[in-house]
Amino acid sequence: MNFTPREIVSELDKFIVGQAKAKKAVAIALRNRWRRQQVPKELRDEIAPKNIIMIGPTGVGKTEIARRLAKLSHAPFIKVEASKFTEIGYVGKDVESIIRELTDLSVNMVKEEEKVKVMAKAEDLAEEKILDLLLPRKKAKAPEAGAEGGEGVAESPEETREKLRVLLQAGKLEDRMVELEISQASTMPMVEVISGASLDEIGMNLRDMFQNLMPKNRKRRRVKVAEARQIIIQEEAARLIDMDQVVKTAIERVEQNGIVFLDEIDKIAGREGAHGPDVSREGVQRDILPIVEGSNVNTKYGMVKTDHILFIAAGAFHVSKPSDLIPELQGRFPIRVELDSLTEGDFLKILVEPENSLSKQYVALLATERVRLDFTDDGLKEMASFAAVVNRNTENIGARRLHTIMERVLEEISFKAPDMDGEKVSIDAKYVRDRLADVTKDQDLSRYIL
Repeated sequence: MNFTPREIVSELDKFIVGQAKAKKAVAIALRNRWRRQQVPKELRDEIAPKNIIMIGPTGVGKTEIARRLAKLSHAPFIKVEASKFTEIGYVGKDVESIIRELTDLSVNMVKEEEKVKVMAKAEDLAEEKILDLLLPRKKAKAPEAGAEGGEGVAESPEETREKLRVLLQAGKLEDRMVELEISQASTMPMVEVISGASLDEIGMNLRDMFQNLMPKNRKRRRVKVAEARQIIIQEEAARLIDMDQVVKTAIERVEQNGIVFLDEIDKIAGREGAHGPDVSREGVQRDILPIVEGSNVNTKYGMVKTDHILFIAAGAFHVSKPSDLIPELQGRFPIRVELDSLTEGDFLKILVEPENSLSKQYVALLATERVRLDFTDDGLKEMASFAAVVNRNTENIGARRLHTIMERVLEEISFKAPDMDGEKVSIDAKYVRDRLADVTKDQDLSRYIL
């Protein structure tokens, strides 16, 4: 992936409205990864990723920017909430589980890519196996002495096999039943482990140990040819893949291109001199610090270095501020970018402009019931206006408010859609006001429903 920063921003613009500063920051961070791969090897390892802290209220696009960035770069990506982690010794997840889960995702990603490469060969092998099931191969008998050819000569097995192949490829045998032997893993015994150490790691090791110890059962099932084909293709594809190479590629991809999105980082920003829960928050920061600084994490696939993984942290920072983080952690997030609160104009753009906009989603959803939705310009403006007003008067939840407004407006249509075959419904300003009138009149009801 060698998109220029301008191209990266252009791609993000297709899905996220506004937030130019945040898009620019992540575009530069992603381009710097490509630049790092071009420098001499002796200098490459010295160049650390420029981690980012995104500061802004909920629902303005922080998570979506990181997720789209990962998708754009085909990088292993994981989103975790910093508040879910606690110090070792307290109840909570071990911070190293972030890297273990990221590695699992990367292995699955590479495995799927490799499956695509071997799929053609796996399909050919599956075809041969299905033909074997339909017409088991028999040892050819030597012709009897004195036998002469004539009009009543029986068809050879190979000719029958080729006729079956033609029928199979034409899809005429899909409903034929065949008996297939399927491997099933033996049931693992229940084991309870109580320990103050890393329970994630202990559980992982125990699970792998039992999977290797327990023999795999082979069970015979009668299935249709169509189902048998899919089962055999998956088995053959798995057999053709070189798992050692998959793991090696996956670990390299995590180490060089992995992206970790640390959400709610402000929830663990403890203030200096505070007491009580803040002590635990600082402990979480100190536990997160090694993987952000760069360390080796033990996974079931081997050691994974975190030195060049890109960490993008995000938080609203209503109560705390980035300077409340411990100095060591602050130093590992050199780029700070503030995201803007969304305006009424932004809401209108969100409803219309992105490739996966809400209006397009609902038009497609109700089209499955043969109901044609038509959002008028004034109808969309009215919904954007309602979203802005409700966010201003109640809790500001950003673009997520549009989901609530849209559901409320289309509730009746969504309910009656199966009985509205072929109808066209126009969602204009009057329709929106009618659907929201009762709620907006009562301030308390508005807080509760919208």
